[in-house]
Parts: sequence; C-alpha cells; structure tokens
Amino acid sequence: MDLTIGYAAMLEQFHPTDILAFSEFAESQGFSGVMAADHFQPWVPQQGQSAFVWNVLAALGERTRGDIGPGVTAPTFRWHPAMVAQASATLAAMYPGRHWLGLGSGEALNEHITGQYWPEAPERINRMFEAIDIIKKLFTASLAGKDVKHSGPFYKLESTRLWTMPEVAPEILVATAGPVTAKRAGKHADGLITVGAPLEKISMLFGKFDDGARESGRDPESMPKVLQIHLSWAETDEIAMANAMTEWPNGGMKFPKADIRSPFEFEQIAKLVRPEDFEGRMVISADPDVHRANIQKYVDLGFDRIYLHNVGRNQREWIETFGRDVLPKLSR
Repeated sequence: MDLTIGYAAMLEQFHPTDILAFSEFAESQGFSGVMAADHFQPWVPQQGQSAFVWNVLAALGERTRGDIGPGVTAPTFRWHPAMVAQASATLAAMYPGRHWLGLGSGEALNEHITGQYWPEAPERINRMFEAIDIIKKLFTASLAGKDVKHSGPFYKLESTRLWTMPEVAPEILVATAGPVTAKRAGKHADGLITVGAPLEKISMLFGKFDDGARESGRDPESMPKVLQIHLSWAETDEIAMANAMTEWPNGGMKFPKADIRSPFEFEQIAKLVRPEDFEGRMVISADPDVHRANIQKYVDLGFDRIYLHNVGRNQREWIETFGRDVLPKLSR
C-alpha cells in the first residue's frame, strides 16, 4: 500500500469554514486525505468549537480530492448503528472510493448528552462490535438489494435496507489502544486506527490485530493501519510548548479520559498538567527534523495512513513548513 500522510482536522478547535480552508491548503502542500472526529463538545473550553462531522466531511468531499474519514465516530449511544451506516453509505455514494468509516467505543464527553446510562469499558466495546455487525449486515444486504433485520443484546433493527449505496461498501476501521479489542477488530473490521504511543505497545497491537485477521481467514498485510499523531510545532520550542499547554492539555493527561463528561471538568484537570507530562506522548519542537524522525518511526513500523494534528492555532505556517521540510523526506 502507498503511504498516505493526511491532515487531522480538529473540529474541536476550529470553525468548520476554517477547517475546509486548512484542509484544502494542506492538500495543496502535499498532504493527502483528511480525518475528523465526531465530537459533540471540545475537550476543553479553550478549544472552542465542535461542528457536526458529517456536514463537514460532505463539504470536504467537494473541496478536496483525497480520502475522507470520520476518525472516529461512536455508533453506539448518540447514534443507532443504522444511522451511522446511512451517513457513511451516503458519503461513499457521493465520493466513490474516498470514504472510510472509523468507529470507536465512545467517550462520555460526547455520548452522555442524551442522558443514557454510561457503562464501563467492556460493555462499551461489546456495544461497538454489535454495532459493527449491524452496519456490515446493512451494507451487505443493501448491496444485494435485500432487507435485513437484527435483534441483539443492545440493539434492534426492524426489516429495512439502505436505499442509497455506493458500488463498494466503505471500509470499517476500528479505533483501539487495547490488545483484546485489537484482536476483535482484526476478526470483524477491515482495518485498525490508533494514536501515537510507544513503538513496543503499537507492535503488540499490530500482533493482536494480525492474529484476529488471520483467524477470520484474511491477510493482515492487505488491511489498512491508520495512525493519528498529535504534535506541537511552532517557530520556537517555547511557543510550541505554550501551544500544547494552552490548546491541547488533554494530550498531557496520562489516564483514560472516556468517563469525563464536561469540557469544564477537563479544564480543572488541565491545571494539574505540567510540561514534562507530554514527554513520550507528544513531540513538542520547533525543529521539523525532530518531527520527521518521529513520524518516520511509525512509517517503518508499518502504518500506511498517518494523519497529523498540530495542536497550535498556527495551522497555515505549520502546513507550509511540513509540506516543504517533512513530508518529502518520509519514505517507506
């Protein structure tokens, strides 16, 4: 597979019209493809935005030429899986061959808003895999011109189909940082999404994903492995650190964040974050070569799609710098 270095569009930080302009500019500077997460709220109030991902992805399809993916959406609480399937199928029908569907098990920050019970992680993961089952059933049956129904522990779907479908169903990629989920993703999904982490941890995730893929009779080498990297680049190391502390303090929080409900709670926790907390979690540097070396490690590990998020507001300067000094020097 070819190497894709894409732009991670942060709907939590920027107005959607700015996101469209940044994404278009990123493509002109050598980035290929855009991913954007389905958030209802930003992590901290300072980030200031949270646009509806499906509207933005549709507009991105018109304004850019590369891949477009929600990286990621939770098909389990705010959404019934059938709604996610319909949104994804429509996008894939509009932009054939460009859309992939990134799914995760959700975070209270976004999902608690409808007032449902928020379960512990094992149930959230089981819900996600049942949702994947429903989405796959809908894609397969709809392509065959048939209705499908479902009755499971968490969801019901009465007889129906998706009436608007692409010729080929979108790939379903599962976001995970845990070994058990990685293996299940290998069995039931088309690819893996994860975030920057120590290389040995990612190697272990790859191993588990590959085991699951082989158990399902597929070749893991042919299945996409997608990475999102948060980083902070600015003209000086000091500004890069200030941007990380101000705009993306959640990047320095060394604990699971899926149970925290409010940006204002995250804001209180952010007061405890220190510059050293980003060590090993996020590269913060004014030197493009330091960032290039970090990204290259992940390329060497076997990722074929890497989406970059610079946490500062300095998006245009960063895109221009990386388009000139980083992307051309990365190699398989």
